[in-house]
Amino acid sequence: MGTEEFKDIWLPLSGRFYRVAFYILESEDDAEDAVQELFSKLWKLRNSLDHVNNPLAFGLTAIRNICLDKVRKKSSEQSRRSESGILESLPDPSADLGRSLVGKENLEKIRSCMARLPDSQREILEMRVFEELSFKEIAHRMGLSEVNVRVKLSTARKNLKKMIGHEEY
Repeated sequence: MGTEEFKDIWLPLSGRFYRVAFYILESEDDAEDAVQELFSKLWKLRNSLDHVNNPLAFGLTAIRNICLDKVRKKSSEQSRRSESGILESLPDPSADLGRSLVGKENLEKIRSCMARLPDSQREILEMRVFEELSFKEIAHRMGLSEVNVRVKLSTARKNLKKMIGHEEY
């Protein structure tokens, strides 16, 4: 895959990758770092990306894996400080993107955690992240105020992050 083809296929998807990273990491800087890490890995794998049938799905799975690795790393650093350095071994954050079993496992964990969220939180999170709806559109669909939607979304993200952290350890 050449430079121009890479730019044409992958760069237009960067906004979606950033949104997913931001919702998992809840930090603009961390989300930007995750997207940059993703594009670095994609660039290194560019010669084998011709076989990717759905770049969006591949990229979303990869960015979720990168974000989960960052969450694990952050959690492990906190555990190390609080538990005097006794930790379970964690996967390498720079692991190869092609490890589909790990990707499927992580995606299943996210889906499992999302399924345990209260219905309204799960629906709002799905509309915001996957359908990319505005707060106004979500509020209209759900019959809620925009402020209420923002609060429920924030709560859903925090709950999801906690559940993912508990699932991993």
